[in-house]
Amino acid sequence: CGSGHFLVAALAMLAPMRMALEGLTSRAAVDAVLRDNLHGLELDQRCVALAAFALALAAWRWPGADGYRPLPELNLACSGLAPNATKEEWNALAEQAAAADDPRLSAQLRGSLDALHDLFRQAPLLGSLIDPRSLKTELFQGDYESVRALFAAVAAQEGIDVEQTERAVAAQGMARAAELLAGRYHLVITNVPYLARGKQDERLREFCERSYDAAKKDLATVFLERSLDLCTDGGTVSLVLPQNWLFLTSYRALREKLLKSKTWRLLARLGPGAFETISGEVVKAILLTLSRGTPSDQPHMYGVDVSGVLTVRGKSGRLRDAEVTGVAQAAQLKNPDVRVTLVESTNFSLLSSYANGVHGFGSKDSPAFYRQYWEVTDFLDDWQFLQTTVGDTDTWSGCEQVVYWQRGSGLLAERARTGLAVPAGGMAWGKGGVAVSQMGTIPCALYTGEMFDKSIAVVCPHEAETEHLPAIWCFCSSPEYHEAVRYIDQKLYVTNSTLVKVPFDLDHWTRVAEEQYPNGLPLPYTDDPTQWIFHGHPCGSVVWDEDTKRTAHGPLREDVSVLHVAVARLLGYRWPAEQDGAMELAAEQRQWVSRCAALHDFADADGIVCLPAVRGELAADQRLLRLLSAAYGAAWSDATLPRLLTSAGSRTLHDWLRDRFFEQHCKLFQHRPFVWHIWDGRRDGFHALVNYHKLAAGGGDGRRLLESLTYSYLGDWITRQKDGIERGVTGAEDRLAAALRLQQRLDAITVGEPPFDIFVRWKPLAEQ
Repeated sequence: CGSGHFLVAALAMLAPMRMALEGLTSRAAVDAVLRDNLHGLELDQRCVALAAFALALAAWRWPGADGYRPLPELNLACSGLAPNATKEEWNALAEQAAAADDPRLSAQLRGSLDALHDLFRQAPLLGSLIDPRSLKTELFQGDYESVRALFAAVAAQEGIDVEQTERAVAAQGMARAAELLAGRYHLVITNVPYLARGKQDERLREFCERSYDAAKKDLATVFLERSLDLCTDGGTVSLVLPQNWLFLTSYRALREKLLKSKTWRLLARLGPGAFETISGEVVKAILLTLSRGTPSDQPHMYGVDVSGVLTVRGKSGRLRDAEVTGVAQAAQLKNPDVRVTLVESTNFSLLSSYANGVHGFGSKDSPAFYRQYWEVTDFLDDWQFLQTTVGDTDTWSGCEQVVYWQRGSGLLAERARTGLAVPAGGMAWGKGGVAVSQMGTIPCALYTGEMFDKSIAVVCPHEAETEHLPAIWCFCSSPEYHEAVRYIDQKLYVTNSTLVKVPFDLDHWTRVAEEQYPNGLPLPYTDDPTQWIFHGHPCGSVVWDEDTKRTAHGPLREDVSVLHVAVARLLGYRWPAEQDGAMELAAEQRQWVSRCAALHDFADADGIVCLPAVRGELAADQRLLRLLSAAYGAAWSDATLPRLLTSAGSRTLHDWLRDRFFEQHCKLFQHRPFVWHIWDGRRDGFHALVNYHKLAAGGGDGRRLLESLTYSYLGDWITRQKDGIERGVTGAEDRLAAALRLQQRLDAITVGEPPFDIFVRWKPLAEQ
């Protein structure tokens, strides 16, 4: 009964009914409902007190009930109190009854006390799950009222000690709770407690498994079954429950049992945000009304779905005025996994008839074995491409990560054999399919055929159904697919098997695919530099041409990523698509790859590009300008650079390289930069952009590069500042001091002095 909200609401409904049916006055109707109709049980004794107060206050304030007055005894009891004494101490109560010259009643009371003590030992743990009817003997040997009268008489006796009195009162309360727990009711209403099996006390888990095997996964579903047990034949439960048991595979047996043996009356899906005091996705609740008794031949369950309404007020309004849907109860048994929905089943085959939902690769130590592809260079050796989740549905996306798989013959494969990794997904590798992200709005992209991680599942056509991939893609990338999946599963994370247990109208989606892709699905293409299929050209763009239904060259891209790709090329970085001639790409994408060859001569040999002109090299902005002009070719004009700089938020290339490049580079590449900006802390000081892969190279190359930066490039800058001091150049002395401090720090990193003994690949592992 909680703190009485359901009881007070029921009083407000039942009292007018009894007034109308029996001609009672307001006061008499309220008293009759309190006496005859309302019963409450609660684990927490404080809640029982609050419920009693709430009911009394409602009764006194009832119109026409004359305000405060003595009320009938309320049928409320605490089911969570355990005996605070031994059986022997309790049996002393029976001796008190014998003192009243009634040996027969004393024996009767002793038997009841023994049974009551056994029953309520686990009351603080089980509460209302206690079932007196599970006892092999009768709890009250004689009617309950006479037993309760004995408890009351013992408690009222003069001359007994306080402890005896307290035991008598406690026994009287437990007897009252046992009476209510043994009762049968026409209506049981409550907001059940929620507690997943993994978080339950071991004793509670064992009890639920022993007594409610089909419902044991959550305390909420256990209480659903317990509430039905409390009903008379034909009685009804109306409960607030979590929604996940309506669709999770682990509850299939419970759904099947209830659909076959109970009559489903009403179902309201509330979705997230249904309670003012609980925010976000924490609780997604339903309101459910079931009746005890085998359903008739053609019963319908009715319901309403307000899960898409965002506010509490909005949901409340929609519950009142939304159209009520009726679906056949028996038809629910034909749904995939017997999932309960408010949608009539269709005659279409399930998507699983044409495709598998394939689970992705997982590792218990993924940070050690996963990288963004731009963090490594040996893609074709130890590192393999790994497709991952996407934020929005896109034809080709999610191509950002690599995994240290070593072609299945290395450390991660060994861990897989010991259970520390799950190398799942192999049945889809090398094939076509749809990569579906398994959370939220389940966005998707076309599958590249590479390895893929466990955050996505691949809808992979059966061997004999590969020609249906365009139709499957059109369906999965449509809003209808999201709606179909969410009709049967509202859990935040959807399993790979669920993704193909939705109706699929093959004929319809085949017609859609023929219209959208008359020349077949496009091959991989993108102008996003964070994807491994990116061509690598600064200003190349490949788009989908609606007229020809093919990928085609688009207008030259002019946004900030043009500048970032150009800087990366200037520092000698090359994209995977340029290095892997066998990578499957759209023809137009491959053409852009081929155009990158003309830009190789602009790449710096050692991967160090200084912003100031040092060591005989041009300043970085001048070198970058030359590369951009060559990349654009005939399309370059005097207006091109200003447009690019506007998109980058700077006035000049030098300002952008100095002030904005690195921050934007980090943001673009998910805060895992492969171009580092090394500087001395002065805006007019020494700045150098460095290709991290060259700086971290093994075999002594990385160390030689760092020494070159420290003594050759920075050394030349230091020499120039010393010369400037001799010539009286303003600021030269301050620039020299800043440069010397930077040189000292770079030298300390090379040597490895604390606190600069950071990870560098040229040092032995023991010194890392």
